[in-house]
Amino acid sequence: MQKLGLIIIAAVFFILSTALYTVSETETAIKLRLGEIVSVEKEPGLKFKTPFVNNVVKFDNRVQTLDAPSERFLTGEKKNVIVDSYVKWRIIDAEKFYKSTGGNLARTNNRLAQIIKTGLKSEFSKRTIADVVSGERSEIMTSIAKLAKKDIGDFGIEIIDVRIKRIDLSQEVSNSVYRRMQAERNRVAKEFRSKGAEEAEIIQAAADKKRTIILADAYRDSEIIRGEGDAISASNYAQAYSQNADFYSFYRSLESYKKSFSGQNDILVLNPNTEFFRHFNPKAK
Repeated sequence: MQKLGLIIIAAVFFILSTALYTVSETETAIKLRLGEIVSVEKEPGLKFKTPFVNNVVKFDNRVQTLDAPSERFLTGEKKNVIVDSYVKWRIIDAEKFYKSTGGNLARTNNRLAQIIKTGLKSEFSKRTIADVVSGERSEIMTSIAKLAKKDIGDFGIEIIDVRIKRIDLSQEVSNSVYRRMQAERNRVAKEFRSKGAEEAEIIQAAADKKRTIILADAYRDSEIIRGEGDAISASNYAQAYSQNADFYSFYRSLESYKKSFSGQNDILVLNPNTEFFRHFNPKAK
């Protein structure tokens, strides 16, 4: 009787363990009977099923992320670009999702990846590299999201977001772009240098002109001052000569001697009876 009781307790425990199941807040459960859907359980809690007849398949209601593999696409100008993208999606109709995909997440991700690849190929073929890299990325993502939502209408899932993570140029395109950028920068640099040289020439010419004008004005002023000085000097000499002609002549002769014999080794060979020594030679007067 004791062994029988233990067997009955074990059987009851086994039946209960196979008859009861739980659904969490993040899950939706589908109850199946011999492969056919009996009910869809969306409310969380403890649930009951018929052992050996019903089985339960659970699906995660949270947002799923498909990180699509890098793909190579041709732009409208026939340039290769390498694109990384991802998709955010979630199950909104578990029954439809189970019927269309068998509840297989891998199959769903493969289908989504193909849809995204087709959309990217179509969108990139309409645009240039400059468009897809800078200006029209948001438009591309919006178009692909609309296309994906249309194609997965029977999957029971919802596309939340489609994003392009990165757009890289292929090696040959990168080299071409870098060469073009380098040529453009060199052109701009040469333009700046030529403008700088032109400005330098203008500044140099203006400075030379100003220098010439200043020197001319200075020379003119110096000549005027020198002329005025010479006039005053001549006037003074004339006044001195008029007051005492002999003394003035003697003083001028002394100045001449001083200038003629400025060095200790200076030698001057002259006839003593010349006008030069008239003040030292009474016969010369």
